[in-house]
Amino acid sequence: MAELTEVRPRARTAAPRERRAGGPVARLVIWPVVGMVVTIVGWWLATDVSTLVHPAVLPPPGDVLTAFTAKPSLLLGGMVETALEVLIGFVLSAVAGILIGLGLSASRTLERMFSPLLVGINAIPKVTIAPLLVFAFGWGQQPILIMVFLLCFFPIVLATTAGLNAAPAELVELARSLSASRWQAFRKIRMPAALPQIFVGLKVAMPLAAIGAVIGEFQAGAGRGLGTQIIQFGGSGDSATAWVAILLVGVMSIALYYALVLVEHLALPWVRETTSAR
Repeated sequence: MAELTEVRPRARTAAPRERRAGGPVARLVIWPVVGMVVTIVGWWLATDVSTLVHPAVLPPPGDVLTAFTAKPSLLLGGMVETALEVLIGFVLSAVAGILIGLGLSASRTLERMFSPLLVGINAIPKVTIAPLLVFAFGWGQQPILIMVFLLCFFPIVLATTAGLNAAPAELVELARSLSASRWQAFRKIRMPAALPQIFVGLKVAMPLAAIGAVIGEFQAGAGRGLGTQIIQFGGSGDSATAWVAILLVGVMSIALYYALVLVEHLALPWVRETTSAR
């Protein structure tokens, strides 16, 4: 049998690239900074100048900055704790989601049996089962990780199944004509073709992991994670410090998301040359 090599799409050389708004520094640094400045100015105008928003709901930027400088170690320590919960839960959901996606794509019968069940599980508001998780597993990290898992796994399963089922039909037929085994066709054709779609699911799931960790900490947080701090400081009337914790959740999510984008960029170097992504 002729050796079956891993198939990766060739880069298109004829089509010119679209003109971009600036170079990589502008796209990666300058424009995000400009967007952040515009947001902070709008926040300041709405809270400190025009007082359109009550400070108990959204304090001015200066008050939030002062609250952060008063408790930096506590708040940053909470961000580290929440980030660890996000990463652990995300990795568990990624492993389980990809394995479930592999099983569903390998068998039409399994897909027809369990896809409606997965949709139903995903449709359940996870905050409604958080108290049950606390009752079953007690206070601490375990119910938080389960909450992260429940929010993350469905988009990963969906993306993995869709990616594997969308492998180029002509390449699959070519592998069959070369008498390639199912494992060879999977390893050389279907999995490489599915990886971009799998990373789409992972990127959708990463922010959901942060949401799951915060919801879990609302209900079961016995430590000092950001969700616990939001409840504690918000409940005591310290809205400025609560907003510091809320903003740190956003900062953490942005950092983890773009770390995943970097992994995708390094793992799939051919994607940018074979698609319109820039």
